[in-house]
Amino acid sequence: MSTADETVSPATAAATDATATDASDRADRADSPGSSQRGGDEGPGAGESAGEEGQETGRDAIIRAARRAFTLRPYAEVTMRGIAAKAGVSPSLIVKRFGTKEALFNTVVDFRPAAAELFGAPLPGLGRHLVLTMVDLRDRFRGDPLLRVVFSLGIEDERTLLRSRFREQVTDRLTGLLTGPDARLRAELVAGQLLGLGATLSLHRPDGATAHAGTERLADLYAPGIQRLVDGV
Repeated sequence: MSTADETVSPATAAATDATATDASDRADRADSPGSSQRGGDEGPGAGESAGEEGQETGRDAIIRAARRAFTLRPYAEVTMRGIAAKAGVSPSLIVKRFGTKEALFNTVVDFRPAAAELFGAPLPGLGRHLVLTMVDLRDRFRGDPLLRVVFSLGIEDERTLLRSRFREQVTDRLTGLLTGPDARLRAELVAGQLLGLGATLSLHRPDGATAHAGTERLADLYAPGIQRLVDGV
């Protein structure tokens, strides 16, 4: 595994896409050649000719379902049909949007979109921005954008891929932004703080204090520690 942009195939890929998953996808395409496909968040009868907003909603549902599936189960056990059922779409719609299970997996393990938002603020106010953005991303993604790197249950190849992508796309990116001594160490500690925040918000829902505190109050309490790491003081 060399760079974040390369497509990396997990060791178990051949054991699945060549069998029942691909057969299911081909069957779905044969059942409705050229027909419109339904998305779970696209209303009854809505197809691929639906408006851009509906298509994007369907794509988000697929990614959410895939992220959860690949986090909770090994790659070989995840099927396109299972993801489709959780997302409320047909397997052939996933094939149309993403192509293969491997391509969908590589989309799910891409941390760059979240990193772009997390680090999109000047260094003097980055700590607060990180807390506010983390909470916002969790709301929009309906799940934590980073925590899957900790809780993934895949085989070693998959866990190694997740860790590698996280280092390259999150930790290394932040290291390049920081100034002063120990930039790499500080970046790793900031990443740990973000993972800790995500874990805390997950563990204490729905009745914990963090579930009832406003986002600004969370930032008031949590951001100063992160900002000290950003500043290196």
